[in-house]
Amino acid sequence: MEYEPDSGFLGVGRSLTSRRWIPRLENDRLALQLAQQADVPELLARVLAARGVTAEACEQHLNPTLRSFLPDPSTVEDMDKAAERITKAIVDEEQVAVFGDYDVDGATSSALLKLYFEAIGAPLRIYIPDRIKEGYGPNAPAFLKLKDLGVSLIITVDCGTMAHKPLGIAKERGLDVVVVDHHQAEPLLPPAVAVVNPNRLDDTSGLGQLAAVGVTFLLLIALNRTLRSAGWFEGDREEPNLLDMLDIAALGTVCDVVPLTGLNRAIVTQGLKVMGSRKNKGLAALGDVAKMQGAPGTYHAGFLLGPRVNAGGRVGRADLGARLLTTHDGAEAHEIAIALDTYNRERQAIEAMVLEQAIEQVDATLAHTRANQPPPLIIASGAGWHPGVIGIVASRIKDKYDRPTFVVAIDSKGEGKGSGRSVPGVDLGRAVTAALEAGLLVNGGGHAMAAGLTVREGKLEELHEFLNSRIAADVMAAGEERQLKLDGALTTDAASREMFEMLEKAGPYGAGNPEPRFAVPRVRIVRADRVGQNHVRCILAGDEGGRLKGIAFRAADSELGESLLNGGGAVFHVAGRLRADDWQGRRGVQLQIDDAARL
Repeated sequence: MEYEPDSGFLGVGRSLTSRRWIPRLENDRLALQLAQQADVPELLARVLAARGVTAEACEQHLNPTLRSFLPDPSTVEDMDKAAERITKAIVDEEQVAVFGDYDVDGATSSALLKLYFEAIGAPLRIYIPDRIKEGYGPNAPAFLKLKDLGVSLIITVDCGTMAHKPLGIAKERGLDVVVVDHHQAEPLLPPAVAVVNPNRLDDTSGLGQLAAVGVTFLLLIALNRTLRSAGWFEGDREEPNLLDMLDIAALGTVCDVVPLTGLNRAIVTQGLKVMGSRKNKGLAALGDVAKMQGAPGTYHAGFLLGPRVNAGGRVGRADLGARLLTTHDGAEAHEIAIALDTYNRERQAIEAMVLEQAIEQVDATLAHTRANQPPPLIIASGAGWHPGVIGIVASRIKDKYDRPTFVVAIDSKGEGKGSGRSVPGVDLGRAVTAALEAGLLVNGGGHAMAAGLTVREGKLEELHEFLNSRIAADVMAAGEERQLKLDGALTTDAASREMFEMLEKAGPYGAGNPEPRFAVPRVRIVRADRVGQNHVRCILAGDEGGRLKGIAFRAADSELGESLLNGGGAVFHVAGRLRADDWQGRRGVQLQIDDAARL
């Protein structure tokens, strides 16, 4: 049944996506109190209260500043050690290199360090490993190559916490390494000069939700302070304005899907403002190529800019993202942006092919299981699959089957590179760390919602059994009742541009600060058609006579999409999020449809 009176919000006990609708805020009194005490509109107060914002914290939440949330960087373990070693390298004119991961967090972290070194007049070499040839994380051949080039200090960013062997070899050869990371750590840390990672087991800073780029930003603050004490900025040298680099920090923070609360929220809020000034030539050029319109937001960062910055690493040009973010040449920025846009389109074609094959594999497996129920964890693997798209494919499969998912690309030597995505309540990174400790993996690590691993093909079945047993209870608890949380109900008339702009005040939205989602009750589908590759566009008509545009992305072949396409005249409750809809000078809104229930 799609509609079960009194079983959920608006009586929706089982929607077209098999979810029970529930109110995000259970106590309306909290919203009323917040509206009165903080002097904000009641709907905005409802959204804020549902996210745990109190009257005392309301002003900070609506106007987050770095000053309010910035900690002393020294509270992070090894931060002072790292700053002192890097300062020594700068003062002594040592050759320094940054070894960055090939994703957006790694590229932005590398770019921050490069721009900072340039600003203080010190050279810095960037090394981004080839995703396909070298895989994730530090590797000894790359380290030794850098040493042969005269490098005496390597700073790893967004990687290195689990790289015991490469860092051990580096130490044996007299190469110093500073690790700047945020991934989960084991009790035993690698042999580095400093391991700056708020997710170390012995770290008490409380900053474990930072992306690597956030940790890197704190490192720059510490480095500024240490260089100042060393007299570096005496004379003609000026201290860099770190606030000008917040656009890059915001991009990495959004794209790594860390909670947009506290310091992360301040970084993103202020960083998006800097991004709007178009000071960074690379980001400006990429925004133009991506046809960005309006003031930059988390959508632009996460869905337009991020995938393009990532695209080079997915097709063997891992250095392009960091190069784009650090160039001061407008012509070069435009050239790199065009190349990344082209690579992104190539990536989309490869992704579609791998996704189709992976879904066929999963469906074939499910056909032989009891009641077609997926296991606690899904693993899809294929020889020759492109390692550059497996993370995106894992995310798509996770969304389709509502299970933590690994997609593994197996190379000609029988070694598999896997990328995993999880569901809320299931810590995938911890499970991968356990598998590594159990000897089932060549390499692996990650955090709660995303993880990566390297595994021999012959170990895949054993790994699947191990991970299934490890997370089964958590998956069962997470899936006992699939829910869609709603912030309230709107009529088609009430869904206006003014309402959208009011709700934007509680942004930026993302992980940890979910975008408001509303039900639009009792609407008829006036018109619906298929657009793009797999999207459904429609017009919703309410009982009060108002009309609202709707779009359901990647839904055409789902029960939701088919119901919208074939539901002319039928009455639905529809749930979704308001989006700006600007066209030919008209400023309106549309509903991005997430779910529906037929009455």
